[in-house]
Amino acid sequence: MQERALLQSFWHSRVKEAEPAADISTDRIFTSIFEDYYSRIFNYTAYRVSCRYTAEDLTSQVFEKTWSRLHSYSPDKAPFEVWLFAIARNVVSDHYRSRKRNLFFPLEAVRELVSGKKTPDEQLLEGERNNRLGMALDALSAKERNIVALKFGADLKNTEIASLTGMSESNVGVILYRSMKKLKAEIGSVEQL
Repeated sequence: MQERALLQSFWHSRVKEAEPAADISTDRIFTSIFEDYYSRIFNYTAYRVSCRYTAEDLTSQVFEKTWSRLHSYSPDKAPFEVWLFAIARNVVSDHYRSRKRNLFFPLEAVRELVSGKKTPDEQLLEGERNNRLGMALDALSAKERNIVALKFGADLKNTEIASLTGMSESNVGVILYRSMKKLKAEIGSVEQL
């Protein structure tokens, strides 16, 4: 959180006031943005698409668009995170529009995200858990999946999700509550996962 506040402060002091060396400052700002937000943007896109490689491509597109539009960002209109995740949401939506498919929460992507250097038994159990989680996530509507991805993939607060989606904060909370209830009904308890 402190890093985000520093980024906002850095943004105000360097870009908004248009220092003479704005190009160099923009490079530094973009580097900070990339380092701070890459994993959250990747997690968000991985929750929404069917494979890790697609998520990596979409994440790259998000940062390309961020770079090209960085000069147009205005902190007066929306917090930086909301602006950045709006770009991510639009990139994912464009991806699905271009493919004319409606797949969300890929099992392979979720499995790849959580796998590391584990024993074959651990990988097998984790794969089964991820498959169950993926099937449970398929029970959610597209709107619910997007909200869950923004909350748990992108690690956004309810206020930020509300600002990004145009819904009220209480509506976001209700959708999250109902989504978690549906997931619990599909999976059972976390211990059963």
